[in-house]
Formats: sequence, C-alpha cells, structure tokens
Amino acid sequence: MAITLQLLYIVLWAVYIVSVVGSIIVMLSENRNPIRSLAWVIALIFLPVVGVIFYLFLGRSPKVQHMMNRRSKRRIASAVKTERVDLDALSLPPQQKLLVKLASSLSFSPLTVHNTLDIYSEGSAKFDALKEDLRRAESSIYLQYYIFSGDETGREIASILKEKARAGVTVKVIYDHVGSFSAHNRFFRDMRRAGVDVHPFFRVTFPQLANRINWRNHRKIVVIDGRVGYIGGMNIASRYLRGQEGRVWRDTHFRVTGEIVKSLLASFALDWSFMNQSLENLPPLPEVTVPSTVLGMQLVTSGPTDPWHSLSLCFLKAISSARKCVYIQTPYFLPTEALLEALQTAALAQVDVRVMIPRVSDSKVIRYASFSYVTQLLNAGIKVYLYEPGMLHSKNMIIDDDLVTSGSTNFDFRSFENNFESNLFIYSRRANESMRSIFFADMKECRKVTLSEWHHRPLFQRFMESTVRLLAPIL
Repeated sequence: MAITLQLLYIVLWAVYIVSVVGSIIVMLSENRNPIRSLAWVIALIFLPVVGVIFYLFLGRSPKVQHMMNRRSKRRIASAVKTERVDLDALSLPPQQKLLVKLASSLSFSPLTVHNTLDIYSEGSAKFDALKEDLRRAESSIYLQYYIFSGDETGREIASILKEKARAGVTVKVIYDHVGSFSAHNRFFRDMRRAGVDVHPFFRVTFPQLANRINWRNHRKIVVIDGRVGYIGGMNIASRYLRGQEGRVWRDTHFRVTGEIVKSLLASFALDWSFMNQSLENLPPLPEVTVPSTVLGMQLVTSGPTDPWHSLSLCFLKAISSARKCVYIQTPYFLPTEALLEALQTAALAQVDVRVMIPRVSDSKVIRYASFSYVTQLLNAGIKVYLYEPGMLHSKNMIIDDDLVTSGSTNFDFRSFENNFESNLFIYSRRANESMRSIFFADMKECRKVTLSEWHHRPLFQRFMESTVRLLAPIL
C-alpha cells in the first residue's frame, strides 16, 4: 500500500512538472512581452497547481485563434463611411495629426469633425439622458455594456428596451457574460421573449471555459436610430447613481451626435459579427445636420485578437507628444513599462504630470499593485492624488490644451492586452477645458501624496505592494 501511494505521488509530481514545463514552452513559443512571460513563469513555478490552473484560464493568447481579422474590420468600416477629412486643413498641432494617423491606421476609424458632445460626470444625469433617448427611439437601438445589472437601474432600462421592441423598434443588446454574472438568466430571457435580440459576449461554458474566461468585452456603447451615441466608463448599475456601501462611485460618460456615431455603429457591428451573428440591416445613417461644437472626434478600439495593442500605442503617442500637461484618472494604475517611462520622461522634461487613483479600490489586490508604482511616480516629479469619497472609476486622460481621451480603458495591462476596449479621442479646446474643470473639481476631493509621507507607510503595505507587483502584468 505504501509503495502504491509513493508511486502515485511520483506520478502526480511528474504530471505536474510536465504540465508546468509544457505551459512555459507554449508561452515562450508565442514570443510574448518578456515582462508578462516572466510573471507567468513566476506564477507557474511558485504557485503549485494554482499557477497551472491560472495559466490555462487566464494566460493563453487568443491571437492564434484568428477570431477576427482586419478584412472584417475594413468591410464593416466601409459600410458606415464617414466624410473624408482633409487633415492638413485642420488647425491641429503636428503631434496630434500624427496621433490621428496612428489611430486611423490601427483601428480603421477615421477622424470626424461634424459632431456634438455632452459630458456626464454623474450617473443620474447620464441615465436620465439615456432613458429619454431610448424612449424616443423610432427605428433601432444597439446597446452594449460590460455589466448589465439586474438591479433597479437595470430593470428600468430593460423595461424600456422591451417596450420599444414590442413597438417594432429593432433592439439588439450585447452584454459581457462574466461582467453580468450577477444578473439572472431570467432577466435576459424576459427581454428575449419581448423581442429584444440579446446575446452574451463570449459565454463561458464547458469545455470552452479555459479559452474564454479571460477575454472580456469591456466596452460601453449605445447607438440609437443611427443618430445618437453613448460611450464611456459607466455600466448599467445602480451604484453609479447611489454609490455602494456608503461611498460614491465616480465615473465619466459621453453623449455624442454627428459623424462619430457611425464609428460607434461600426464597433457594435464588429462585436455582433464576432459572436457569429448577422447584422445585415444597419440602421439608417442620416446626413449630419447638427452644428459642430467639437473640432474632431475619433473612436479607437482595441482587443486581444488585434495584431497591435492599439490603445496602448495611442496612449504612448499622446503622452510622448505632451508639451504642457498630462492629467490621468484611472481606477487601476498598472502601466506597461513603456507607458511608465513615457510618464516619467514627460515629468522630468517639466511637463505637469498628474495621476489620480482611488484611495480605496474595489479590489485589494489591484490596490496594492497600483500603489506599488507610486514611489517611481513621485521620484520622477509626477503628482499623485488619492480620491477619498469612494471608488474613482473614471478613465480619463487630458493632454495639453486640446486633447482628451475617455472611454472604457483602464490604465492597466488587462485593458491594454486582454479586454475588448473602446475610447473616444477628442481634439477640442472646449472639451479639454470642460474635462480639465472636472479633473480639478475631483482634485479637491483628493489627498495629495508626498514622498516623505509615502516613505512612512506601514511595512506590511510595502511587503504586499512588492509581492503583488511581481504579478502585475497578469492581473
């Protein structure tokens, strides 16, 4: 009996070692980012069994699956063509013209100039406007959210969608299967029975669990009648209205009209086709008649199936081109090495760089990981602000006097490499001033971190930051 148990023990260890070595070989054969690969090697070696399980579910790259190609993007983008803009005729700084060209090359999304913009920094204003626009829909509603909660706010939005579907409006909904786990199947089943064409993005089921659980659609996009669009960081959930556990949930969202809505529609159509659904009849795309209040807008999308990390590259270009200031708001700060060095380089070159993150995050692990970068930021002269009232969920970046980007993208590895994300790049002095005012209003609710104070933080906190930092690229 003892010999049998010993033999079983040896066999199990042999299988485990083969699994670890095999996983490392597969990972290295994909020629990934060495920092990310090293983080996975550490996890595989020092987290017995758990490391292998995590790698199977979270570490595999979907690029080899060729689930979406550039030809599909070109086909859908061509179906919603926008007016061609003469970039040379616009009064944009040279560095921003290069950013426009980069984004257009990466994301097949052109610069648009005939647009209007409304900015919401409170959930109540955003949801009031969204519900009103949904009720006014005449032909089509295309709605996509990472989280479609079954709480009071979610039920109210669902009720409107069902009412419009019964009235003959085409209503299509995409929700992320993992992000919307909290909503019961009955919640979405009731929408289907009312005529809403609703589908989960990348449903997590066996045996595809290991292939799908890590690749989430984090986008929040709405297109109504081909005329009105919404994009930003707010999900459909009541916490954006009333906070959570007595603390506010601060976020930013945009309402847009004009040519940029066509780009939002193209993004939705791509995700719809990604799920092997047919979007044959696009909503009517009316001629733009609204007065332009924004110089230019450009939608940039990014996902794990793309050949490039589009948003990471655009962020890098924008930061590197900054001449006066870089203001960042993000719930999770886990930058790539290139982005971290770009921020440090800008600050050392006397650019005013400020990073705002929540003091208390909705994830303790991510909080420690984010805090692990603070010393490097402060040493470079970057100003760090901790948002006190609650969860800062905004994902905004303000560059100089006339560039703003906001959307679903967190300043972390997961958003840049694993998630399907979308951000609106706005080339406008007026929009920049509005977002800057919001940023400085939020600063009043923050505690500015000093280097001397940070050096005296608890020893346990330092230990946790250093430990979690090793796994930052795979969080």
